[in-house]
Amino acid sequence: MVPIAKIVRFWADREPDRPFITQDGRTLSRAAFDEWSNGVAHELRARDVAPGDFVTIALPNCLEYFAAAFAIWKAGAIPQPVSHMLPRREIDAIINLVGPKLVLGDIEAATASLSRAEIANTPGNADPVPDVPIARYWKAMTSGGSTGRPKVIVDHMEAEVDPDGSYIGQPNNGVILNPGPLYHNAPFSVTFFALFHGNHVVSTERFDAETSIALIDQHKVQWVTMVPTMMQRIWNLPEETRTKYDLSSLQALLHLAAPCPPWLKENWINWIGPERVFELYGGTERQGVTIISGTEWLERRGSVGKVVPGFEMKIFDENGRECPPGEVGEIFFLPEEGRGTTYHYIGAEPKAKGDWESIGDLGWVDEDGYLYLADRRTDLIVSGGANIYPAEVEAALDAHPNILSSAVIGLPHEDLGQAAHAIIQVQPNANPTEDDLKAFLAEEIVRYKIPRSFEFVGYPIRDDAGKVRRSQLRDERIT
Repeated sequence: MVPIAKIVRFWADREPDRPFITQDGRTLSRAAFDEWSNGVAHELRARDVAPGDFVTIALPNCLEYFAAAFAIWKAGAIPQPVSHMLPRREIDAIINLVGPKLVLGDIEAATASLSRAEIANTPGNADPVPDVPIARYWKAMTSGGSTGRPKVIVDHMEAEVDPDGSYIGQPNNGVILNPGPLYHNAPFSVTFFALFHGNHVVSTERFDAETSIALIDQHKVQWVTMVPTMMQRIWNLPEETRTKYDLSSLQALLHLAAPCPPWLKENWINWIGPERVFELYGGTERQGVTIISGTEWLERRGSVGKVVPGFEMKIFDENGRECPPGEVGEIFFLPEEGRGTTYHYIGAEPKAKGDWESIGDLGWVDEDGYLYLADRRTDLIVSGGANIYPAEVEAALDAHPNILSSAVIGLPHEDLGQAAHAIIQVQPNANPTEDDLKAFLAEEIVRYKIPRSFEFVGYPIRDDAGKVRRSQLRDERIT
C-alpha cells in the first residue's frame, strides 16, 4: 500500500514524463504535476491546514481541481467536494455542518479561502510536505439529503492505495476519460482511482457529446464512465457524426447513477458490443454494489446485476420480512466487515433494519440473485444523473411569500430521464409567474435543482398532517 500523498511520486519515479492529466487540451506530466501539487500542499499548510482537517473544494473540472485534491491529501487532510455553482446559502449550510479549515474556489464563503488563480499560480516544489500521516478518511462527499438539509458522506477508506490494484475493471497504466463533474461521487471516485493506478486521465470541464467520442478516438481511451443522459446525447448525434470516430480502443463503458432506458442500452450494446458495456448500482455510502455486463443483461433484460464479493444483499418488505424471489421490497445491503465500516454521515442518520442498511430503493431479485429495480427512491428525482431531493426544493419554494405549500415530483423526460415538476398552492389573490419563481429559486438552490415546469393549483396539496403522496401526484400527471 502507498499513501495517496505519495502516489503521484510513486508513478513519477517510474515514468516522469508520461502524461498524467489532460484537461481541455492541456497536458501535465507525472513529474510536473507532482511538483505543482507539492507546492499547493505547502501553501495549504501555510494557511494552517492540519492533518485530519476537512478542506472544501468548490471548483469546476480543471487542472486546479486535481492539484487541489492531491494537495489536500499531501497535507494529510480530507477533500470535501461541493458544486462550485451552489448559492451562498447552500455553501454556508455545508460549511456550518462540516467546519472545513479552508475553501478552495472562487465562491463567497464564511471561512478562509484559496482562489483558483492562487492555486494556478502556486510555484512547484520538489520537496513534499514532511511527516504527513495517512488521513483516516480519503474523501467526504456532499449530498442534498432526503430531509432537504445537506449531509456529508465520509468514506472510511484510509488515504492509501495499492498502485497495482484493480478498481471496477479499470486498466492500470492505461487511458481513461472523465466526462462528468468531479463534485459528484462517481466521477470523483473513478477518476482519482484511475490516477492512483497510473492511468492517464483525459477530462473535460463540461460534457459534450461529440467531444467525448472524439477524445476517445484521439487519446485511444480504454475506459469511460457515463450516466444515461450522456449516452442518449451521444446516441442522438447524427449517425454520420457518431460513427466517424474510432472507438475500438474502448474496453469498457460503465454507466451508473440513473436508470438506463432498455432501448438505449440495447443500442449501445449493438454499437460497441455487449462485452464492453457494464452497469453499476450502489450508493456513495458503499454499503453494497451490484454490477452486470452487457452480455448478462441481454439474458436478463432490465437487471442491474448481482451483488459483488464483499457485500450481502436482501430485500425486505414493510414488516421486516425477507422477500422471496420475484417479490418487490426495499433493497438492503451489508458489508462483510459489518455495518458502519464503509462510511458515516455528518448531518443525517442511516436507514437501517438491524445491521442492514438501505438507500431507499425498491426492487426484487430473481432465483439466481440478479437484482431488478422497481423504482428509484420513491421521492428522489434522478435528472441527468444528478440527484434532486424534493424536500430541499419544496423548502426553498415554501419560503416564497406568495406560496402556501408545494410538492415537487419527477416526471419522465426524454433527455434527462426525469425532470423536476413543481405543484404549487398559492396565496389568495397572488399571481406569481414561472419566471418570478425561477428568479427566486436561483438565490436559494443550485440551478439543476430548479424545477423545469410549474403547475399552480387552488387547493391544499398536503393533508392536515403535512403529508403529501408524491407517487399519486406523479401517476395522475403521467396518466
